[in-house]
Amino acid sequence: MRIRKERDFISMFDETTGRYIRTGIIKDGKDTGIDPFKASYPELLDIGIMGHCKHGRTGLCLQAGIECYQDGLHANNENMCLEDFKRIAEECEGKTFQFALGGCGDPDQHEHFEEILKVCKEHEIVVNFTSSGFGMNKAIAKSCKEYCGAVAISWYRSSYTIKAIHTLLEAGVKTNIHYVLNTDTVSEAISLLNTGGFPAGINAVVFLLHKPIGLGSREKMITVDNKEFFELLKQIDENTYPYKIGFDSCTVPGLINSCKNIAIDSFDTCEAARWSAYITADMKMLPCSFDNQAQNWSVDLKTTSIQEAWNSTTFDEFRNYFLKACPKCKDRNGCLGGCPISPEIILCEKKRKRGQ
Repeated sequence: MRIRKERDFISMFDETTGRYIRTGIIKDGKDTGIDPFKASYPELLDIGIMGHCKHGRTGLCLQAGIECYQDGLHANNENMCLEDFKRIAEECEGKTFQFALGGCGDPDQHEHFEEILKVCKEHEIVVNFTSSGFGMNKAIAKSCKEYCGAVAISWYRSSYTIKAIHTLLEAGVKTNIHYVLNTDTVSEAISLLNTGGFPAGINAVVFLLHKPIGLGSREKMITVDNKEFFELLKQIDENTYPYKIGFDSCTVPGLINSCKNIAIDSFDTCEAARWSAYITADMKMLPCSFDNQAQNWSVDLKTTSIQEAWNSTTFDEFRNYFLKACPKCKDRNGCLGGCPISPEIILCEKKRKRGQ
């Protein structure tokens, strides 16, 4: 168990189970129940070690109905070099709980993949990653078992998706499925949940909202008018499954407004620039990976440290959105106004009626 004591709260992370616990703000030795706004240093870093995507270039993402927010079809940048990754790990040792490897491509196809995993272990940082599974094999799965907390396979409705999941499970890896929700995939999600269609033995299915970024079109966005999406939430709210169910924090406004049987304390809204950050393959630090195209809130780590980027005016400008959003809403502490980068994805009827 890793315990991190901040000025007025405590956070805890179990490296074995992945369980994370955070107190409310502590005053006079007592937990007030008020959620702290941010950490003094990112507890989780999403590190985009990939600059290009073998899977994306084949067009298989689009064939599966997934429009990549990193534009993997066209991106042609260099992968993060090993020395840059080592520097990040050295700065984060003893402060950051987890690294989520990502970027524009499958991290398991990085030319220094196993060395990167070893660096994480050397610096006592739990490493996880998401992959299409396109290049997954037994050797990679063995490394994942030795070094990773968990691995997620994106649901691409293909033979290699299923093969990758089974390869990881056979190696004893905690395996999740990442499922992108857009207007074309919600009905399938409902059906898979109803019929037991996800592979047996997985740890969790995590639903991610489609974003109109990169190759992502506005036409496929889930909106507050999408009845199928809210039927999916209702089904999850009222049933149990042989695996865990998760959502990305972008979905929290919709969850707060729709799920009555799920403890609200289990929801954690947008972590960007509050608990987590994203680093591109060329060492730009952003509050969130969804700013990877425009880079409106970018700090260059070639000339500054992670701590300095975290404390920068650029990151403070991003945080100001959360501090000022929806001041009169009774649920504002639960969702902080939703996504600052793509406000059109915010699943809140109240916000739409206010014209925000």
